[in-house]
Amino acid sequence: MGVSVPNIRALAKRIGKDDALAEAIWNAGIHEARQLAPLIANAATVSEATLERWVCEIDSWDICDGLADFVAASPFGWTKVREWARRDEEFVRRAGFVVLACLAVHDKAATDEEFMAFFPDIRAASTDQRNFVKKAVNWALRGIGKRNVTLNAAAIACGEQLRRDGSQPARWIAA
Repeated sequence: MGVSVPNIRALAKRIGKDDALAEAIWNAGIHEARQLAPLIANAATVSEATLERWVCEIDSWDICDGLADFVAASPFGWTKVREWARRDEEFVRRAGFVVLACLAVHDKAATDEEFMAFFPDIRAASTDQRNFVKKAVNWALRGIGKRNVTLNAAAIACGEQLRRDGSQPARWIAA
């Protein structure tokens, strides 16, 4: 407890990949342990059931974002964006949009169409007043827009539509 993030990352490098340890420390319920768990779990072999259980137990934005980065590297990244971005639980919905933002940066093989398919989800979530969700939706939209010129134009158009829609969170996201 009280371990800094740089020290947690250094510890993860020393430990390497260890799914059993990741599961055990996640189950301890300690904040810093939950920051470490996705860093030492193996994204290639994690089960969908584990991801579902972990996302439902999130209670802070930093745990959410660390798990989302891990999920984006897993075989379930795109599936979880589709599912989680449409759910109502605050940190589950945030996780969906953070996974999308991470995929925008890291999934070089993804097509423009795969990202554009999420503009309706971005528009739907843009009225969510919860700060953690609103910030994640904004992050996802900006991340998509940074991929290339085509997606930049599409993200700007989506942002303009959000601005015109008029809700306070939508205008904040669009800004």
